[in-house]
Amino acid sequence: MRRFRRKFDEDEDLGRWLLTYADLITLLLAFFIVMYSMSQLDAKRFGKVTEALQGVLRGGDSVLRSKESDNTKTGHGLLNIGNLRMIQKYVEEKFKTLGKRDVIETELTERGLVVHIMDQALFNEGSAKLQPKAKEILDQISETISLLPNHIRVEGHTDDKPINTPVYPSNWELSSARATEVVRYFTNNHAVPPHKISALGYGEYRPVMPNNSIENRARNRRVDIVILTMDLTLKEPTSQLYYSNGNE
Repeated sequence: MRRFRRKFDEDEDLGRWLLTYADLITLLLAFFIVMYSMSQLDAKRFGKVTEALQGVLRGGDSVLRSKESDNTKTGHGLLNIGNLRMIQKYVEEKFKTLGKRDVIETELTERGLVVHIMDQALFNEGSAKLQPKAKEILDQISETISLLPNHIRVEGHTDDKPINTPVYPSNWELSSARATEVVRYFTNNHAVPPHKISALGYGEYRPVMPNNSIENRARNRRVDIVILTMDLTLKEPTSQLYYSNGNE
């Protein structure tokens, strides 16, 4: 009788141990499933960023393409400085590979990522008409910016040499026309949403170098494409009428 009871007790203890072990395995399995799901989500998000930078994605819901109305209210999906730094490296490598590294410069500022494009790569002197070679450069940049949720600001700049023509009475008009021409090219030829891009002309009043040499003046004649930070994007004016008509 004692032997039977001892054997019964041992079987009972063994069953409890197996039950505890099974519960532990179940919890571990659930834990790893959750962790795996989270890692897969991050991988997908990172993949979306990478594909967007490579110009492969052509739409769809992702961290890069949230509804604009939601972005404006919460900032969900907007890229921060860390994301913009990754885009900066991507743009630099892309133009280096294409052999056009000398026509652009990039700069990460408190406003966001600034891509400086030298004016000789886009326009003839005193003109706001895009050269044929300019379109190749803008096509490459559009592959990056077309899928970004952040606001894009295109800024025209000139040197301090005065201009006075029937079309452009001053550098204000010339710089504004150049910025507008780039914006028009992006919106007409690529999937850059018109409500998420704007044009601005600074004339000669935002030089990056003193206008005391031919080389410095060439640096000052430029078009800047600025990918605004999350904070500045949220401060951009929006139109409730635009969104109420079902646009995104």
